[in-house]
Amino acid sequence: MKINKLTASFGKLENDTLKLHEGLNVIYAPNESGKSTWCAFIRAMLYGVDSSQRSRAGFLPDKLRYAPWSGAPMEGSMEVTADRCDITISRTTKTKSAPMREFSATYTGSGVTVEGITAANCGEMLTGVTRDVFRRSAFVEQGTVAVTGSPELEKRISTIVSTGEEQVSYSEADEMLRSWLRRRRFNRRGLIPQLEGAMDDVQRRLSDMDISARDIEEMENRLEDSRRHCAQLEAEVTEARKKQRREALEMLHQGREELKERSERHDEALAVVAQRRDELRSGQFQGQSLEAVEQLVDNDMQELKMLREQRKKRPSLALALLFFVLSAVFAGLYAKFEYIYLIVAAAVGCLVAVVLLMRFSAKRSSVQQALDWQRQILSRYSADNPSQIIDALSEHRRLWGELQEAEEQEYVSRLDYEDARAALEKLEEAALGDLDFTGGSSPAALLSRELSAERANAERISAQIASLQGRLAATGDPLVLSSELSRMEDEYEQLNREYDAIALAVDTLRAADEQIQSRFSPQLGKLAGHYMSIVTGGRYSDIFINRDFSAKIRTADDAVARESEYLSAGTIDLLYLAVRLAVCELALPDGETCPLIIDDALVNLDEQRFDQAMLLLKEIAKTRQVVLFTCRAPKPLLPAAEEKK
Repeated sequence: MKINKLTASFGKLENDTLKLHEGLNVIYAPNESGKSTWCAFIRAMLYGVDSSQRSRAGFLPDKLRYAPWSGAPMEGSMEVTADRCDITISRTTKTKSAPMREFSATYTGSGVTVEGITAANCGEMLTGVTRDVFRRSAFVEQGTVAVTGSPELEKRISTIVSTGEEQVSYSEADEMLRSWLRRRRFNRRGLIPQLEGAMDDVQRRLSDMDISARDIEEMENRLEDSRRHCAQLEAEVTEARKKQRREALEMLHQGREELKERSERHDEALAVVAQRRDELRSGQFQGQSLEAVEQLVDNDMQELKMLREQRKKRPSLALALLFFVLSAVFAGLYAKFEYIYLIVAAAVGCLVAVVLLMRFSAKRSSVQQALDWQRQILSRYSADNPSQIIDALSEHRRLWGELQEAEEQEYVSRLDYEDARAALEKLEEAALGDLDFTGGSSPAALLSRELSAERANAERISAQIASLQGRLAATGDPLVLSSELSRMEDEYEQLNREYDAIALAVDTLRAADEQIQSRFSPQLGKLAGHYMSIVTGGRYSDIFINRDFSAKIRTADDAVARESEYLSAGTIDLLYLAVRLAVCELALPDGETCPLIIDDALVNLDEQRFDQAMLLLKEIAKTRQVVLFTCRAPKPLLPAAEEKK
């Protein structure tokens, strides 16, 4: 196949055109001018755009990365020559979510559809290889010059070194066999470990069923013993309760009789107190307290004594009469002698007599008042003299003493009654405690608690039996489990035989692959070494390629081959370019050649090796179209080999 013309609305390309010719095409342009975009467009035209890819960290899918900057739909056409026919491939976008999904392949200039070419198989029909092989051989993207292995590439390689069967891949076959191994056993997973676990589970269930059956029989015996003990305890509890109830009732009866007797005594004492209080209230002092009465009587007796003393001091009328007589004598003498002093003496005597008369009258009135007050005091006691008051006080003292004695007797009887009532309350509480056959420390209570504990034990044993029986029933039928275990043992043996057979197949496949590699790797290394010798001026000619397409290289002076990591960046690029070219030569189909697309793979080379690499590409371009996108101008720059857009 040869690419003739490209027209693209793709990324930064806006309906741009690129014309190519046979041989070596060098598209020289600076960075950011669209070289990688043209490479991606060629791949998209051949194999389409994968619309299922999603953005993720560090990765942008082609449907977003190369969406036209102008906002126009992603589309383009590619004119190629294949099987000596000119064909125009077109891809357009109908829906934004499926870019370049619309496809057509027609003969150039006629509009006649090319039979057999579809959007899905276009690339494989024109290049002869799948997208995966194309990207690992003839399509050298920028920064990915090294070859990486894949099942598709292995299939292509197997056509060279084996029977030509292109549907066989060691990696795929090995992975399939190993997946079968993993399906049967992988660490603790797989059919065999699962079956082992299931067998262990069935065996454990059968063992548990035997243990459960023995446990049930033992617990049933324990349950029977517990029930017999419960029956014995029930009889003992009944008898103990009767005895305890009888004793409690007798104690209560005695306590109530004692309380009744003391209550009657207290009532009698209360009656005596009431009688003594009535006698005291009906007495002279009407129930007043002894202290108040004594104070009152003492005060009144003191006052009677004072009144009696006051009555003893009676006034004298003779002195007043004497002064009246003297005044009359002096007045008679004055009438006879008319002496002035006699009239003065008569006047003084008369005045003194009047004063004495007034004093007599006042004292007489005071004595009368004292007599009246004495009579009033005696009348309060209904007495005729003070001795009767003393007798009344003595009587009141007697009545008060009898009342105090009666009250003391009432107090003592009341205390006795309270003690009896408190004792009865305690007896009632004790009786309630004795009649509570669950608490306390009485024999009946102890037996009741023992009975409750034994009943709980029986219920617990019964629940355990029910649980074991339920678990035993849920475990299944022993006959069915034994049959299932026998079946699993047969399956286990079969899986182990299969596992051993598959493991043997893996070892055999690995040995066969090593034999294939022993034939392929030297052939690939020889061709790659030839290309490496050309681009390095004969310095490196021996290349050793591993299964994963990693390479070692050796000069004529080296005793052993060196890993690629010890080489310079430019030499590494040359090494893997040589391997890539060798893969293209060996892995791509014979007949019509597939174009070689290279995107800036020579950027790390110095001038000399760049020119030598260009000479190699010119040599390869004699039999295969080569399209080289580069930012370095080759020397000398051949105008016929350059297309700038």
